[in-house]
Amino acid sequence: MTSSTDRTETPLDAAPGAAAPRLRVGIRIPPCRPVGELVEVVQQAEALGYDQVWLPDSQLLWRDVYAVAAAAAAGTRRIGVGTAVTNVVTRHPAVVASAARTVAEVAPGRFTLGLGVGNSSVQPVGLRPSTGAEMRERVGVIRALLDGEEVDFLGVRSRLRDPAPVPLHMAASGPKNLRLAGEIADGVILLSGVAPDNLAASSARVQEGAAAAGKAGRVSMTVSAFCRVTDDVPAAARELKPICAGIAQNGGGPFLALAGVHVDVPQHVPGVYPDLVHAEDWELAVRACDRYVSDEAVTAFARQFCLYGTPEEIAARLAAVAQVGATAVFLQHVGSYTLPDELLSTFAREVSPRLSAAPAR
Repeated sequence: MTSSTDRTETPLDAAPGAAAPRLRVGIRIPPCRPVGELVEVVQQAEALGYDQVWLPDSQLLWRDVYAVAAAAAAGTRRIGVGTAVTNVVTRHPAVVASAARTVAEVAPGRFTLGLGVGNSSVQPVGLRPSTGAEMRERVGVIRALLDGEEVDFLGVRSRLRDPAPVPLHMAASGPKNLRLAGEIADGVILLSGVAPDNLAASSARVQEGAAAAGKAGRVSMTVSAFCRVTDDVPAAARELKPICAGIAQNGGGPFLALAGVHVDVPQHVPGVYPDLVHAEDWELAVRACDRYVSDEAVTAFARQFCLYGTPEEIAARLAAVAQVGATAVFLQHVGSYTLPDELLSTFAREVSPRLSAAPAR
């Protein structure tokens, strides 16, 4: 990878005389390589004009998310850095608050603490994801500590020295967690993809929670979606079979069926480690899912829930995303152990200028 001064790709904001993009654009960077390489990729994202990089947290799969976030923040000047997402099971809320405060000090105003129920962090070590009640309680503890308040820890009252305000975002997909996220978080990372009806329903649940907490209209929404620029969606969509199957395994089968994507997957698919969504051998996982996810179903999934298509098609889908009130999009490539080099440059070069040229809403 070249240094930031050598890159020639078109920056996201480089369209001369164009209006600002409707959505803030972020991209997922799994911490799957040595820290120095990861910092270079974040620097490239900054040079290309991306607004945010999101770093997932799974201690057995990747480098420590807070160490990488601090290094990325120190190596950049403008781009936002966020966790997408960390958890409050393997990490005590007090530890999360301290880590978040530390990264925020490195990059004032640029760090976002994204939180979720755990999944790939907790299940490989024999723990279970957080319940809604646990998320409510533990996110409340983190917020109180970052606000400089005292917290009761099993009868011991303690506070965080040198606190710093950090925006808290919560990832959610189901109706209960979407409403909870709208209630307790500053922002929500929507995991329901870009299917218009589902996205509108998810947005409504978030706003219900925000209204219940007296902050209607003040909760930002970031839409997470797998993305590939292609003029052959059926061929490209095959790589999404483990993603589609993983959603069905986690209770999303009825949700997919509402959009005409019918998938029937057992709770365990043998031979895939550690799970379908984070498979170490992706081609093996794709082949293992062939019997459960048809080519027609995964093509429908790519078209309905993901940003798969030509630059013009992706730009149009993102315009629709903006119309439901989303403030940002969070792009993902397929794969947990590779960096998004192709997506990083292709989206900036081919899709972003079309976003920049669109009128602001």
